[in-house]
Amino acid sequence: MPGRHAAGAGALSVGVLGLGRMGLPIAARLARAGFVVSGFDIDDSRRRPAELVALSWAANADELAAGCDILVTVLPGPAEVKAAASRAFAHLAPKTCWIDLTSTDPRVATRLAALAAERSIASVAAPMGGGVEAAAAGRLTFFVSGAAGAVERAAPVLEVLGGAIGRAAGIRSLGDDIAAGPTAKLLANLLWFGQSVAVTEALLLGQALGLDLATLRDTLAASAGGSAFIDRHLDHLLAGDYLTSFGLDRCVEELDTVAELAGGAGVPFELSTLVGRMHRDALHEFGAVDGELLAAKLLERRAGRTLRSAPTTSAPAASAPAARPAPTVPTPRVKD
Repeated sequence: MPGRHAAGAGALSVGVLGLGRMGLPIAARLARAGFVVSGFDIDDSRRRPAELVALSWAANADELAAGCDILVTVLPGPAEVKAAASRAFAHLAPKTCWIDLTSTDPRVATRLAALAAERSIASVAAPMGGGVEAAAAGRLTFFVSGAAGAVERAAPVLEVLGGAIGRAAGIRSLGDDIAAGPTAKLLANLLWFGQSVAVTEALLLGQALGLDLATLRDTLAASAGGSAFIDRHLDHLLAGDYLTSFGLDRCVEELDTVAELAGGAGVPFELSTLVGRMHRDALHEFGAVDGELLAAKLLERRAGRTLRSAPTTSAPAASAPAARPAPTVPTPRVKD
């Protein structure tokens, strides 16, 4: 594995831990931007796709951490982040920077940042929105939090992946509290999950009452009821695409985490509790399979009808804000 600054004076060495659906295009883009990039994944089948995009494969996660200026984790969820980061901290040199792009539990982010600080490692939480094409093109969105100095050190990496920090089309800074970014990302996902079931119920009712779904879709998009879900993702539902880029069990895990946070904060959570219950019902019905819109499919099943027959316009092959690595990525797929 190349050592620090192997590409020449000033070249930052970046280790990417997790080379799944999102990690691979992220690592490849960083390499194209001039960083010295190495990667590792516990699934050795991901080694060949990494080598095809000219990434150096570390022998293990310990070696990856020991040889980088910046460690980027792109993992399925908080349990994986906790296990991987806790071990990596023992091998990261003081004054290095850790950037977590995972949609994680803010409480986990807080605990890990404290552990990192004990070893003089800077921490930045930057859970991402967007998909494979966005990663390859540098159009990801990030919910960034961490100390100002840490965010400044992470900026060269984040800006390659998502544009300028603080700009509408780029990276949103949530402040110094490391938990802020993960919290905001969970809330964004909560709203998306809620919109997905609310829109599905509205369309099923409209269909049952004789409305043309294509016309209703366009009318809702231009109305006060319009939303990012309708604009970016509804056509996938109408085409029978339940967005298989994210696991239903992970959707439920995120909704459960938000519910726990709401309980701890003592705020009302009644409507969101129903959203969580609907997704848990879908998990019981379909199992732990990939599909962010399977709660919508459950509603179709309960209604005894499908929205699939509606004519659709050409839509970008997008997905929900949540993103996680998946088994292998020989050919990157779009997710937004």
